[in-house]
Amino acid sequence: MDISKVGVVGCGLMGGGIAEVAAKSGFDVTVREVTDEFLEKGEARIRKSMERAVQKEKLTAEDRDAALQRLSFTTDVSDLQDCDIVIEAIVEELEAKNALFGELDGLCGSGTIFASNTSSLTITDLAAATSRADRFVGMHFFNPVPVMKLVEVVRTIATSDETFDRAFAFSRALGKAPVAAKDNSGFIVNLLLVPYMLDAIRQLERGVAGVEDIDTAMALGCGYPMGPFILCDFVGLDTLNMIGEIMYEEYREARYAPPPLLKRIVAMGRFGRKTGMGFYDWSGDKPTALPL
Repeated sequence: MDISKVGVVGCGLMGGGIAEVAAKSGFDVTVREVTDEFLEKGEARIRKSMERAVQKEKLTAEDRDAALQRLSFTTDVSDLQDCDIVIEAIVEELEAKNALFGELDGLCGSGTIFASNTSSLTITDLAAATSRADRFVGMHFFNPVPVMKLVEVVRTIATSDETFDRAFAFSRALGKAPVAAKDNSGFIVNLLLVPYMLDAIRQLERGVAGVEDIDTAMALGCGYPMGPFILCDFVGLDTLNMIGEIMYEEYREARYAPPPLLKRIVAMGRFGRKTGMGFYDWSGDKPTALPL
């Protein structure tokens, strides 16, 4: 069965990005948020992103207008019932995701694929809340979705070959480069990346070097596009802390445990670039390392 109508639940940075890419790729997209306020903010972010693409000559004005015509926005979850695939991109909490998928399971047709954009929870734990474990996959996109090419397509021991193949083909239809991943917490990228970021924080705690020197060393010494602390601020320190806790609960390995310094910064409400302060102060023309 071909995918033509896409549902996206959540219109934050990730959900909005997924909806934008799907609409630009020619799919009809219905985006659902819990309140009109969140929906309006998400729609405005999508429009701004598309306008920026037009200004950079990466998208024509005609294609932008056509993509916007393919987008619809709602606060009613029942508006997703006729979608061929529903992609969840809400808060990284198992209870909230399971409540959503349990509700969708009773609304959507038997052919609808459910997909989660979770970055750390296992797909099996989400699929267990539904009666369609064979039609459930992970589709982990990367931020910013309109720019980043990778999608981790995650199958569980219950995911059918047909479902996995359709999700993989759909990812390619979005212009992405999908990779196949098994259902373990962190999949491929975060399984390797999160310990790297957490270990950088541990070395900072130990006084190995300062924030900017560690970032410069890793960027110039390893050829990375950015150092670990800039990356932490982009990911979101609250998100990193939460992912670390989930992965530590899964594996019980010390390398996944959030360091004390990360917990203290999060407790102060310094979540990174999205709040203007994290390891860096983002209020100026360029980020400046904050004293710790």
